[in-house]
Amino acid sequence: MKNLNPFYYIQLFFIGGKKMKSSNIGGQAVMEGIMMRHKDVYSVAVRKPDGTIELKVEPYKPVINCKPLLKVPFVRGVFNFVDSLVMGISCLMYSASFFEEEEEKEKKELTEEEKTALEKKKEKEEKLFMAGTLVLSLVLAVGIFFLLPYFLTNLLRNVFISPYVANLLEAVLRIFIFFCYMVLISRMKDIQRTFEYHGAEHKCINCIENGWELTVENVLKSSRLHKRCGTSFLFFVMIVSAVLLMLVQSESHVMRLVWRLVLIPVVAGVSYEIIRLAGNSDNKLIGLLSKPGLALQQLTTREPDAEEAEVAIAAVEAVFDWKTYLRDNF
Repeated sequence: MKNLNPFYYIQLFFIGGKKMKSSNIGGQAVMEGIMMRHKDVYSVAVRKPDGTIELKVEPYKPVINCKPLLKVPFVRGVFNFVDSLVMGISCLMYSASFFEEEEEKEKKELTEEEKTALEKKKEKEEKLFMAGTLVLSLVLAVGIFFLLPYFLTNLLRNVFISPYVANLLEAVLRIFIFFCYMVLISRMKDIQRTFEYHGAEHKCINCIENGWELTVENVLKSSRLHKRCGTSFLFFVMIVSAVLLMLVQSESHVMRLVWRLVLIPVVAGVSYEIIRLAGNSDNKLIGLLSKPGLALQQLTTREPDAEEAEVAIAAVEAVFDWKTYLRDNF
């Protein structure tokens, strides 16, 4: 009997009937370390100043713990994006704590009561700092990558006969600003070190998904580019926003601004579904769409050394049974 579900044929067209052996592991580089998450658990592995690896493993608690919503296509992407930001900032702060030498020296001179009071104060300050950083990050991202291109284009809007031309120029400007931003941060020495850990994170995941044992040697010879990377997600955000804004036209300056803000969750949701599809497909069309994002990863990842690969392996093994995965899939 023929399958009458139209989504079956859409999936067949884009995925080509063949799926990659995705491990469903996600991660992020932090200061001198890596965070890895798989299902309901995450780990953070950090190379401490004394050379040892500190490993933390905890249950993953989403910001909005509503499982039915997290399964709805396009809606789940918005929540996953917010969760990624919150967890990313939290893990960065955790990794940075190992390099606060002066504070640790002062803490040794305190009594137990003073240490407890200091810890509570620090925890409260960290929560406020994390909330402030999250809000500031979102405001800057919206301002730089969405509103700035619009205002620059709006200066020339009266020159264009068609509003579609103005929207196209805005999209080109948005991608250009995003590319310049990536180039600039990739030249910062501290960021380059983090990008090495970013490369190690990708190499670990590619190593497993290629069916290789998770050893330092195999990790180092794996690719540092991956289709599920956040860099590729951001690139799809640029493209999806351009397409959606082409479809939404308005004569009102205020409404044009409103649409750019209102569509941000929609853009995030659609981009998430595309990146999710890309990470689970060997289809040539999907591969072609992924190439620009993979090219951008040449800027946001660097080749790691053996010690950085060891940190990545420790983070993966804390949350994922790669031996069982290889046995079941290869």
